[in-house]
Amino acid sequence: MATTIDLREMEAFIAVVQHGSFTAAADALETDKGRVSRTITRLEEKLGVTLLERSTRSLRLTEVGREFFERCVSVLTAVEETEAAIANQLGEPSGVLKITAGPEFGTWVVDPWIAEYLALYPKVQVETEYTNRVADIIHEGFDVAIRVGPLSDSDLSARKLSEITYGLYASTSYLEKAPTLLTPEDLKTHDLIMFSPRGRASWKLVNGRESAVVGKAARCVVNNNLTCLAMASASLGVALLPDFMAKDRLESGQLKRVLPDWSRIPVPVHAVFTSTRFMAPKVRAFVDLAVAASR
Repeated sequence: MATTIDLREMEAFIAVVQHGSFTAAADALETDKGRVSRTITRLEEKLGVTLLERSTRSLRLTEVGREFFERCVSVLTAVEETEAAIANQLGEPSGVLKITAGPEFGTWVVDPWIAEYLALYPKVQVETEYTNRVADIIHEGFDVAIRVGPLSDSDLSARKLSEITYGLYASTSYLEKAPTLLTPEDLKTHDLIMFSPRGRASWKLVNGRESAVVGKAARCVVNNNLTCLAMASASLGVALLPDFMAKDRLESGQLKRVLPDWSRIPVPVHAVFTSTRFMAPKVRAFVDLAVAASR
């Protein structure tokens, strides 16, 4: 049975050779070093050969690796030329674009992207499914998934869009009556509104190299950030919220950022799709728009 090598594996191998390290290749491909390393190892296992000789300081192509590299470059060049020819024939984006995302991020962030996308490309239609489950985009027919959090290793392609940053927020009226709040330790004397999908909650806060875990029993534990936002706005305590959700109420004065030097570790956001090489114009246009909007 013939060995099947996909274009994404070739692309990763070329990037490693051209950039001289797994780390630099990962940066060029907008992914992580571990994913690139696993891809090359899987490729070598498929071929049954060593393509790269690794040492602690450098990578060196083997003889068979050099021949394979030259063939990969030829293959991908041909693919790019074919893709460009097809794209020129297809013209502007058209057809139905199916998108899946989480309900909160979808409503607050993806919806404005879709509105801009529809305004720019009158020949496209958009269908969305906002859900907390991780959709199988291949078998369920989605073109793009917007995923919040670390990505699992898979055969899908991805582009990092941004990171969600967080802050501690409370209403002005709550803070006027509440105890002093100058350090994370002071949170033990406050009413806390915590997010947890499973009913047990704690916060791990960071400030540079410092960290603190807040694990006291919360006054309210909920399974969505919209409720956290509503509770904090209703003066019921301190909530750890995504900054994009708190922005409007912070600007209006309804909420105030507390312990501004402390937050949780940012969470990455990616656009996930089936292939970087054979993206339909409708998919490429949306992903490019999402990248630009996230800067």
